[in-house]
Amino acid sequence: MSTIHVIQGGTAAASLREALTQAGRDERVVGLLDDLGVGPLKGADETPDTRAAFWHRVLGDRIPDWNAEIEGEFARLDQLATDTGQVVVWHAPSVGDKLLLRRVAYHLRNVPQRLNEVRLSAADLDSAQRASLSRTDQACATGMFSPAELARKRPVAAPISVLRIGRLALEWQEAKHLNAELRYWVSNTIKSGHYEDLDALIVARAETDWRPAGRLVGSIMADADRGGLFVSDSIAWWRCRELAAAGRLELQDDAPAALSSTQVRAARMATAHR
Repeated sequence: MSTIHVIQGGTAAASLREALTQAGRDERVVGLLDDLGVGPLKGADETPDTRAAFWHRVLGDRIPDWNAEIEGEFARLDQLATDTGQVVVWHAPSVGDKLLLRRVAYHLRNVPQRLNEVRLSAADLDSAQRASLSRTDQACATGMFSPAELARKRPVAAPISVLRIGRLALEWQEAKHLNAELRYWVSNTIKSGHYEDLDALIVARAETDWRPAGRLVGSIMADADRGGLFVSDSIAWWRCRELAAAGRLELQDDAPAALSSTQVRAARMATAHR
């Protein structure tokens, strides 16, 4: 019987394919790309519109057709449900990975005997990588693991109980219903957050003089280190643009593609109130 491996992100999928190839295993890897830790989830399994509109706001026209991109994600999930092989979900202690597991459990809830998992943790990273983890929550994501590290974990894939699959599916439905702006992984539970969690960090770190936007965004990515949420440069830069539109930040160029070339400073009104 065939085995299908599911993992979050293109980098992780490429590493897992390499690990399987080196082990001589001709097994399919499905990389799901949507970072479910950020943005609205209401209707996320019924229509591509919600997630497509969100990512268009974040990334602009970097992808020509966001609806088609999200529909491709739908097709991959539908194929998992209609296939007959065993499904192995790889997940690390990040909120995006935990939501991916719950979403796949929801789609496979009627065929629970097919669902398995590989749990990854910081302990599975090599010593140098473990030492470099600076997050206060010690979270890691599947994209951080090398092919060799993934290969070592492959033999421990284990089935998920029917009872737990039902619970995971319900937790995914609850996350969609709550429709939070941000989500965190705290005490083995999905918690809701707000864009203001990031906005407050950005405003606090903005300086009165112009400085490269990339430097500010890099500091936000490093400091937003709680609840298993990994903030990408795209998300941090989008929040900068939203703050500028609200008059809480000043940018020399607010185009989605301008991060590496533009500068940022605190809004004068905000500076006056410090």
